[in-house]
Amino acid sequence: MLSIPDKEVVLRLKAESPWWGPPHTVGPQFAELRPRAYLPPFLALVRERSVRRAVVLLGPRRVGKTVLIHHAVKTLLEAGVPPRSLAYISVDLPLYNGLSLERMLVLAEQASGEPLAWVFFDEIQYLSNWEVHLKRLVDDRPDLKIVVSGSAAAALRIKSQESGAGRFTEFLLPPLTFAEYLDLTGSAEPPRRTGPADQLAVSDIDSLNAAFVEYANYGGYPEAALSAVVRADPMRFIKSDIVDKVLLRDLPQLYGIGDIQELNRLFTALAWNTAQELSLDTLSTGSGVAKNTLKKYVEYLEAAFLIRVVHRVDRTGRHFKRAVNYKVYLTNPSLRSALFAPLGADDEAMGHLAETAVVAQWFHDPVPIQYARWDEAEVDLVRLDPEGRPAWAAEVKWSDRYVGAPDGLKGLLRFAKENRLRTVTATTRTQFAERAVGGTAIRMLPTSVYAWSVGAGLLSGPGGVVTP
Repeated sequence: MLSIPDKEVVLRLKAESPWWGPPHTVGPQFAELRPRAYLPPFLALVRERSVRRAVVLLGPRRVGKTVLIHHAVKTLLEAGVPPRSLAYISVDLPLYNGLSLERMLVLAEQASGEPLAWVFFDEIQYLSNWEVHLKRLVDDRPDLKIVVSGSAAAALRIKSQESGAGRFTEFLLPPLTFAEYLDLTGSAEPPRRTGPADQLAVSDIDSLNAAFVEYANYGGYPEAALSAVVRADPMRFIKSDIVDKVLLRDLPQLYGIGDIQELNRLFTALAWNTAQELSLDTLSTGSGVAKNTLKKYVEYLEAAFLIRVVHRVDRTGRHFKRAVNYKVYLTNPSLRSALFAPLGADDEAMGHLAETAVVAQWFHDPVPIQYARWDEAEVDLVRLDPEGRPAWAAEVKWSDRYVGAPDGLKGLLRFAKENRLRTVTATTRTQFAERAVGGTAIRMLPTSVYAWSVGAGLLSGPGGVVTP
């Protein structure tokens, strides 16, 4: 079989790093896009050269990983980094088939004409045993900062954790937060702080809620958020580009799944029941699939960042010894509109979608969220402190009914009393309020405002999040 000459590979490498020539910047398709709010923390890892570690950029499909890389390159160039010391290589190009990372690097430095200080390998999952090659490069080239990314997030995470201990640093890029969505689209004025970090106000709650409903239906992906064409046909663009590629290609290839339709049916059922409590027994009875198989499928879907499993605690915050019930949320609420019809603000299922959107804001937070359920009572969101005691609790409601009847929040109030929580949070649809029942203060604010505050707070650091 005839091999492709190195000179052809070199020509392609030059085309992939256009900043090597005038005007010494990234292509207009990237330069004209607004950076995501996650650029600064990602760039901090890219710039860190004192620690010999590669950066592994993880995240669901179509959340903007390639764009984030090019915005990092653009920022480095603007800071005075020599253009020919930076190289971008899209590993999935057929031209690079059969080439190791080491060989790609040699050819990239030949194409640049100078030693590289940074190299970005995109779509790294298309290279067999990429983690072995990457670990060797990290050890052999202490002068080189290496960044890799890819769309097969499950495969990347597993291999990164298994083989990259002490050599790889993971960075997780989540779907768009509601705060980012407002910033990118300008569809509504964001909430404003009127005092300390936990005091917020909004000038037009109806406009903000309309933007929140749009976000829940379409806004998790930058492309969908900014394109009316994609929003007009989410099933075609989001389902085929994201869901189908993960379910029909990534997961079967990674785990050797034989019955792809079975996996597809399970994901569709989980998407329909987002934010609701499920059990393996219920799923097994409804689907006819063995519980052990279902458990593996759920783990695979979570590893692929399609769903998030939230575990249950009892009324004192203790985990159950035998966890048979849990909640499953779509990691991106707009996945639902790709599978079913988009929801309106008054649709019955909007409450579950609003809760899903709120939980999605915590995607990047390493501290897990739980929910509490005992007897007939439930609390949607619970956070435990390092000692395992409940630190705060919140109930997500897409309704104003409890503003006038706060004692109806029975589960939240019982949980607060049991765990001596002085203040708890309940979201509403449109109203801010402060209520007190039996010595427990309930801080109420619109769900859209709460979702904005969580996403904005996680990006701004400690103290930025509205304390639930």
